[in-house]
Amino acid sequence: MFAKETYIKRRAQLMKDVENGLILLNGNGESPMNYTDNTFRFRQDSTFLYFSGISHPDLAILLDTETGKETLYGNDYTIDDIVWMGDQPTIRSRAESSGIKNSLKLNQLADDLKNAQQAGRVIHFLPPYRDETKINLMEWLRIAPGESEDKASLKLDMAVIKQRNYKSDEEIAEIEKAVNISVDMHLAAMRMTRPGMLEAEIAAEVERIALATDGTISFPVIATINGQTLHNHYHGNRIKEGQMLLLDAGAETPMGYAGDLSSTFPVGKTFTTRQKEIYQVALDAHEKAISMLKPGIPFKEVYFESARTMMQGMKMLGFVKGDVNVAVEKGAHAMFFPCGLGHMMGLDVHDMENLGEQYVGYDNEAKSTQFGLKSLRLGRKLEPGFVLTIEPGIYFIPQLIDLWKSENRFAAFLNYEKIEEYRNFGGLRNEEDFLITETGARLLGKPLAKTIEEVEKERAGAW
Repeated sequence: MFAKETYIKRRAQLMKDVENGLILLNGNGESPMNYTDNTFRFRQDSTFLYFSGISHPDLAILLDTETGKETLYGNDYTIDDIVWMGDQPTIRSRAESSGIKNSLKLNQLADDLKNAQQAGRVIHFLPPYRDETKINLMEWLRIAPGESEDKASLKLDMAVIKQRNYKSDEEIAEIEKAVNISVDMHLAAMRMTRPGMLEAEIAAEVERIALATDGTISFPVIATINGQTLHNHYHGNRIKEGQMLLLDAGAETPMGYAGDLSSTFPVGKTFTTRQKEIYQVALDAHEKAISMLKPGIPFKEVYFESARTMMQGMKMLGFVKGDVNVAVEKGAHAMFFPCGLGHMMGLDVHDMENLGEQYVGYDNEAKSTQFGLKSLRLGRKLEPGFVLTIEPGIYFIPQLIDLWKSENRFAAFLNYEKIEEYRNFGGLRNEEDFLITETGARLLGKPLAKTIEEVEKERAGAW
């Protein structure tokens, strides 16, 4: 936890911004894997964690915006629990650690909320993303699970985003810890990978490094020779000389802050000529995006310029023809780049995605429905304090090639004959994390090898 004064200040600002009614912050519970006592690793709800610092299951906080009263609800462990779990802090002591003066048993919350409803008070809650939370809302507020998202408080949603979008110095320090561990994870993979290994061996070592820091991974590891599948969590392939391995992996610190990096490297000692050519085009698009990062620039503009850089490079290699600017405007670049350029990052690896991309990443601006562009998670003007990723990639997706070719889509811009030659190429990307400063942007954490020369130098250490 940070100092309790941090959480006191955050909650006070939240109550000020919401202005009226009660604010219900619902923590997460345990999530069983296959029976009640065999659970997945517990992860507290990020907004609950942001405003309390308490990582413990089955808690809720009620904030009264009109009186300033704060109450933590939860149950102390019984001797039956302690036998299995060991001695644990009381709910009272957990509340005190966060600067919350009042604590009650969890079953009291239903009565307190019922009384508030009968008094005509507004009760604000965030859009639920877990079924258990929807059930709690049904029991506490008589809201049907299917209606809970629609009845969530937009005012609370926006008040939370207003704070969480801007990272404090202590948050940035914690994120940099996560990024530095993430760099170690990627370097280990570059230095250990050899032909004949299973992808699973690499994924296992990467995750081990995160766990060895008393943290965990910030999302399931992607370690694959099939980089054209953007979120590929299958690790059963045995890798071969001449292939590339795409690693997308990040660490999460014990306080819950995330790192998120991607790297692509040859399974052999060096890239092939084909791989070098495509890799360099993607890296040029990556560097172009980085060069544009500064306060006031819409991230959507950064995305488009990165896409134009990529398409110009692909044109020089014979994959693209015609006017590159028009091709990007119409969406032809999505043949190779069907995803976004980056996303916000913090306590969530895709920060606050549960609160709505249109609010977090677009400041309530309507998102595009165009294929490729619709997957851009961040489009708004950048501001000091934002933490975000940069991760353009180039992907040859056979199914997409077949579909667009059969439709003769973008035939004025795409050289399908050349593209067909690369249908089994796979995909690649690099990803780094940045803080927007008052004057520009700063790379978070220590640098990760990304140029062809740097990557091949790291690969040389595997033999």
